[in-house]
Amino acid sequence: MKVPFVNLQVQAAAIRAEVEKQWADIITRCSFVCGKRVEAFEAQFAEAHGVRHAVGLSSGTAGNHLAMLLAGVEPGDEVLVPANTFIATAEGISLAGGTPVFVDVDEATFNMDARRIEERLTPRTRVINPVHLFGLPADMDALRAVAGKHDLKIVEDAAQAHLAEYKGRKVGGQSDVASWSFYPGKNLGAWGEAGAITTDDPRLYEKALLYRNHGSRKKYLHEMIGHNYRMEEIQAAVLTVKMNHLRKWTEQRRANARRYTERLRDLDAVIPPTEPPDGTHVYHLYVIRVPERREALMQHLAAQGIDTGLHYPIPLHLTQAYAHLKYKRGDFPVAERLAGEILSLPMFPELSEDQIDFVCAQIRAFFA
Repeated sequence: MKVPFVNLQVQAAAIRAEVEKQWADIITRCSFVCGKRVEAFEAQFAEAHGVRHAVGLSSGTAGNHLAMLLAGVEPGDEVLVPANTFIATAEGISLAGGTPVFVDVDEATFNMDARRIEERLTPRTRVINPVHLFGLPADMDALRAVAGKHDLKIVEDAAQAHLAEYKGRKVGGQSDVASWSFYPGKNLGAWGEAGAITTDDPRLYEKALLYRNHGSRKKYLHEMIGHNYRMEEIQAAVLTVKMNHLRKWTEQRRANARRYTERLRDLDAVIPPTEPPDGTHVYHLYVIRVPERREALMQHLAAQGIDTGLHYPIPLHLTQAYAHLKYKRGDFPVAERLAGEILSLPMFPELSEDQIDFVCAQIRAFFA
C-alpha cells in the first residue's frame, strides 16, 4: 500500500471548481493584488481566530519579519526563540536586525521551555518568540508570566497552528502580534506562497498595512520605508474557499492522530506525541519519537511505500547559517536529543483508516 506523507491533490480536486470560478472573476476584473478578496479573507481569518485584525501577506517568512518590526525589534536587540523550529522563525528576527537567542525546549511538547527563559535573558532582550510547533500551542500562561516580570513583548509563530486553542482560546490572539504561514502544505495552505499577521492592537494593524505596501496608504505618498509584502488576490481566493472547510479538515486531522496514538500507545519502542489538557493540537504534523533505530525504521517504512519526514533534523543553533553566534553541540541537550529521535508520519485530513492501520502495523512489525 502506498501512503504519501501528504496528498494535496485530493483536497485541490474537491475545491477546484469553486476556486476556478473566483479566479475567472479575478482575471476578468484584472485586480490581482490586495483587492476585495484579500480584505474578505482577512476579515474571515481574524474572526475565526478571535482577533480584531489580520493582514494578508506574501509569505509566512514575510509575516515573521513584519511581526518583529511591529514588536519594535531593532539592530542590537535580542529575541528568545526555541532551538527546535524551522529556520524561518529565526530569519524573521535576523531580517529585522535582531539577534536570535535560542532556548531549549520541553521534552514532552517540543515547545519552548518557559523554565529555561530567564537563564537566557540579557539587558538586550526585547521579545519572546514562542512557536506552536507542529500545531500544539505553547504554554502561553508561563510565557506571559516571564514576559510580564521582565517587561518583554511576545510574538507568536503560529505558522503550523491554524485553529489551535490554548485554554479554550485560539492561538494568534494571545500576544502582541502573531505570524502565520499559508504555504501549500500547511493546514490552511494557499496554492502558492502566502502568509499573515494577526493582532488586537489597532496601532500595530495600521503600521502593518504601511509596512506591507512600501510604507504607503495612498499611492506615491510614502510615510516610511516599507516592503512589498502584499498578498495576491488569487491566493486570497483559495484561502477563502478553504476557510469554509478548515474546521472539518482540522477534526479529521485530530481523528487521524487519535487513531495513530491508539495503535502505537503500547509499543515501547516509540513515543507518540502528547496533548496537554490545556491545549488543542491541530496536528500539522504527527511526530513520534524513536529513541533507537530511527533511520532503519525509516528505511523499512520507505520499502513498504510509506513516506516519512524529519522536522527538524538539525537544531537551529547548529546550522551553518547561525554559526557566527558561536553555539556548540551540547548547549541545548533536549533539542539536540529530539533531533535524533523525531519521525514525522503521514498526516493529512484525507488519510484513510486503512492507511493509518497499515503504517502502524509496519512500525510494529519492524520492532517485533
